[in-house]
Amino acid sequence: MAGFMVRQRRKGEQGYAYIALLIFIAAMGVALAVTGEVWSMAMKREKEEQLIFAGNQFRNALTMYYVHTPAHAGRYPMSLEDLLKDPRYPAARRYLRKIYPDPVSGTASWELIKGANGEILGVHSTSDEEPVKKSNFSLADQDFEGKMKYSEWLFMIPVKNIQPSLLKSPAMNSDSSPSGMFSPGAPVPGLNP
Repeated sequence: MAGFMVRQRRKGEQGYAYIALLIFIAAMGVALAVTGEVWSMAMKREKEEQLIFAGNQFRNALTMYYVHTPAHAGRYPMSLEDLLKDPRYPAARRYLRKIYPDPVSGTASWELIKGANGEILGVHSTSDEEPVKKSNFSLADQDFEGKMKYSEWLFMIPVKNIQPSLLKSPAMNSDSSPSGMFSPGAPVPGLNP
């Protein structure tokens, strides 16, 4: 009879150990889910920082290309490759180290903001995801505040630098930009095209 009592105790103890193991596994699952969410948010924030860096590199390169136009005619590039090696000069002039990929969409291509003659005035991401960052941007990026998609973050030359003759007339292009801030087919506020 004593052997029977010992066996029953062990069976009962095994039941408690099994329940404790199930609780431990459930707690680990919850902890891993929370860690996954935090990691995912951290990765998204890092991609945003990379997008802002790359976009500002394009903006700076476009501005430098414009400023260094021979005879001060103020011309913009026709392709992004012109920023890698300026075709207007016999010696190599570089305004951009490389064509940065779009870190948010994961592609090598950017959506180009073009002027009336096809010159590049800026770039923006092709991603329609909602950004995490919606405020506290630098002065150069202050127009991004409140935007609901990465494709609305337009990295373009300052509007005050755009010559009115570069803008398309509304009859040539009726498309509007993703953000409504600037459209090659619409007049730019503050300029008289």
